[in-house]
Amino acid sequence: MQEVFFKDMGAVAYKDAWDFQEQLLLKNVQAKALAKAGLSYSSNGARQETDFEPAAADTRHHLLLCEHPPVYTLGKSGHAENVLISEAALHQKGIEYYQTNRGGDITFHGPGQIVGYPILDLEKYYTDIGKYLRNLEEVVILTLQQYGIKGERSPGETGVWIEPSVKGRERKICAMGVRCSRWVTMHGFALNVNTSLDYFNYIIPCGIANKQVTSIEKELNFNPGTETVKATLKNCFERVFDCTLVDES
Repeated sequence: MQEVFFKDMGAVAYKDAWDFQEQLLLKNVQAKALAKAGLSYSSNGARQETDFEPAAADTRHHLLLCEHPPVYTLGKSGHAENVLISEAALHQKGIEYYQTNRGGDITFHGPGQIVGYPILDLEKYYTDIGKYLRNLEEVVILTLQQYGIKGERSPGETGVWIEPSVKGRERKICAMGVRCSRWVTMHGFALNVNTSLDYFNYIIPCGIANKQVTSIEKELNFNPGTETVKATLKNCFERVFDCTLVDES
C-alpha cells in the first residue's frame, strides 16, 4: 500500500497552487533522474552511487485539495475562442484567466468547487495515462454514489457526467485535465459541489457545446458542504489508489 501525503490548501489563488504543484513535480522528477543515473543523496547530503531502479526512486506521492477564487483556465490543446467574453469583461467580473500546461480545453474554477491535484509517480503504480484518468473518474463516481448521484463516463469525453447517454440531458459535474512529466502527474479534477454555475455561461466548458454543467447542490436540491464532500473524496481516493493519506495540512 502506497503513502500519499495529503494537504488541504483551503482557498488559494490558482497561480499559487500551480507553482506549488510545479515544485513538488520538480522534486520528484529530479529524484527519478538521480535514480536512473544510479545516484542518490545520503542523509548528510553527499552524493552516492546506488542501484536504484526508476520505480524505486525517492519520490513522494501527494494529493492537494483546494478551492480557487473565480478563474478560467485553458489547456494546452484548448481554443481561446471558447472564452465567450472579452478581457475587459473578465476584469470587470473579477475573473482571472490562465493558459496552462495541462491537457483539455477551457474550464472554470471557483468557490464551492473542490479542486484536486494529485502529484503521483505513476512508475510506482502503472505507466498508463488512460488508466490513471479512468481511476480519477472512479474516485469521483464513488464519491457521488455516497450522495445518491449516479456519475458516469461519457465515451470520448474525459470527466464525470450525469445521464451522458440521454440526449439533451447530458450534464458534466466534474472536469479533468492533467499533465505528466517522466510519469509524474500534476493538475487533476474539479468537482462542482455548490459552485455558482453562472460562470459557465461565459465559456464553452471543456470545448463541448450544447451540453450542461451541474453540481451536487443542483442535483440534490441541497448543499452537503465542501468539507463533507472532501472527506468522502479522500476515502474514495484511498480505495481506488490503494493508498493511505498522510495528513500534512
